[in-house]
Amino acid sequence: MVVRDGGTVRGKLILMAVSTTFVALLAASVAMLLFDLRAFQRYWTDDLMTQADIMARVTAPALTFNDEETARQNLAVLRVRPQILAAAIYTSDGTRFATYAAAPNQAIPARPAPSGYRIEGGEVAVFRNIVENGEMVGTVYLRSRYGLVDRLFSYGAILGAVMLGALLIAGLVASRLQAAITRPLAAVTNVARQVMQRRDFTLRVPGNDSGEIGVLVAAFNDMLAEIGRRSHALQEANATLEHEMQVRERAEEALRLADRRKDEFLATLAHELRNPLAPIRTGLDILRLRSGDAQATQRATDIMERQLRQMVRLVDDLLDVSRINTGKFTIKSGRVELKAVVNDALEVVRPYIELHGHELTIDLPDRPVFLNGDATRLAQILSNLLNNAAKYTNRGGRVGLRATVDDRTLTLVVSDTGIGIAPDMLDSVFEMFVQVDSTLERSVAGLGVGLSLARKLVELHGGSIEAHSAGLGHGSQFVVRLPIVVEPELPAKPTPMSFISAETYRILLADDNVDFVNSIGALLTAMGHSVVITHNGADALAAAKRFCPDYAFLDIGLPQMSGYDLARGIRDLSCCTMTVMVAVTGWGQEKDRQLAFEAGFDHHMVKPVRFEQIEEILGNRSIIKKLRT
Repeated sequence: MVVRDGGTVRGKLILMAVSTTFVALLAASVAMLLFDLRAFQRYWTDDLMTQADIMARVTAPALTFNDEETARQNLAVLRVRPQILAAAIYTSDGTRFATYAAAPNQAIPARPAPSGYRIEGGEVAVFRNIVENGEMVGTVYLRSRYGLVDRLFSYGAILGAVMLGALLIAGLVASRLQAAITRPLAAVTNVARQVMQRRDFTLRVPGNDSGEIGVLVAAFNDMLAEIGRRSHALQEANATLEHEMQVRERAEEALRLADRRKDEFLATLAHELRNPLAPIRTGLDILRLRSGDAQATQRATDIMERQLRQMVRLVDDLLDVSRINTGKFTIKSGRVELKAVVNDALEVVRPYIELHGHELTIDLPDRPVFLNGDATRLAQILSNLLNNAAKYTNRGGRVGLRATVDDRTLTLVVSDTGIGIAPDMLDSVFEMFVQVDSTLERSVAGLGVGLSLARKLVELHGGSIEAHSAGLGHGSQFVVRLPIVVEPELPAKPTPMSFISAETYRILLADDNVDFVNSIGALLTAMGHSVVITHNGADALAAAKRFCPDYAFLDIGLPQMSGYDLARGIRDLSCCTMTVMVAVTGWGQEKDRQLAFEAGFDHHMVKPVRFEQIEEILGNRSIIKKLRT
């Protein structure tokens, strides 16, 4: 009977396996679909609410100052988000102030609704109150596409395909495995029937004598052997499946990591863009409240210009990375001299380095070194690395740039005494959105694109870049290798003036005349010197102890400490025995010169001082060294 109904048993086994698999897959698919739709809705509404918050913060000043044009320009930025269909800004009394529509036929409510979001068909609408200094000044309205149905069909199609494939595989596996059950049963039945019908006890399974029990044992042994063979095949299949699951888990982990980095990047981008907005807004308040004060207006303008440059730098880096990743980025190759590239990079980063009080050292080859590349992008590589070194170095640290030439390769080393890099981060610091230190305590964490952009630019120039560090707290080094243009016996020709002079020095300036000392400091900085500016004697002495200047230009009539006492204090410092000190004063009698020399000054200059006099003193440093030795 078992033999005759063998097909039925086989069919039931296959049906049982396929049915069980189908129920399990269906339950899992429904759960995953519901979870994905809920997560999709939460992500979509959170994203739109975040966009509404950003628009509220950006347009609050425009509402406050009744600047409709600025409000419309702010809303026009939304065109980069094609999924946003319409937007509007309402005043506190509910009047429409400014609008934006992706298409002319988009309807915009005449008055705002309560703050929150609502889903209407295939669209999501968000109303967000604009609060300024604790007072509601208006409302932001955003309406976006809500592709829930498309998401449902797409995800459902994927799950359906996966389920169908799984059921087919389950059917095939069950068809193969059922033989391990039906064949032994058929063998036992046939042998038992033959023994019972023919009483032929010669029917034996190898290893047994005769009888039905012997046939059953033999059949059982055969079944065990078959099961053993099938078990081995099943183990191999399980091993293959486990390997595939591990590969899938690694891929999912990589996706989760990328998603987490994306979220961190968006949060950091919002933080980095908000930071300049606060001082820009303060500058606007200063211009509004103190419009008649020229000095206050100038300070406010300077603040706003610096913060605007920072925002432009962030946007430019992001655009460059996007162009490179999409293959739209090109470099303009040409013959470029190394010092010119370094000059351009220092012009960008030197104010930032000096703002943090870092000591900057530069060591370049004496002979000209020529590269074949894009001068602007090569300078961008160095400025990104130097800016990164200054950013992750605590105030008063050291940042260095050293260049060496070996055969046809230029090696640039940017080093710092900063926070260092953990060993497990050395291979990933050049990846997009990766930050060495993104803790809340470090407010200059950045976007995590500078090093990635530097690596891509280096590779576009046929070079390579590496990161080295002894560990956290031990600083870091970034090594860039670029091919150079070798031209033996280049004809000598005059070179134009460079921001890096033939020899650069550490220079300390101390004067309570802020305009005078700042202008002199700017000229010296443009020549490539490292300059520290102070406005009283105590700060100047502290700076000399930390900075160890090669030159010190000191005013005599300084607050808190006279220039004479300051000179004696500097001369007593062990690191300043070779410092050339110059008295800069309005007193020019012979007794004043004598007092200056007795205090330890090497030169005495009477105001007003011409910059040519300072250049002459800087050019005579070798003479001063010989006199002292």
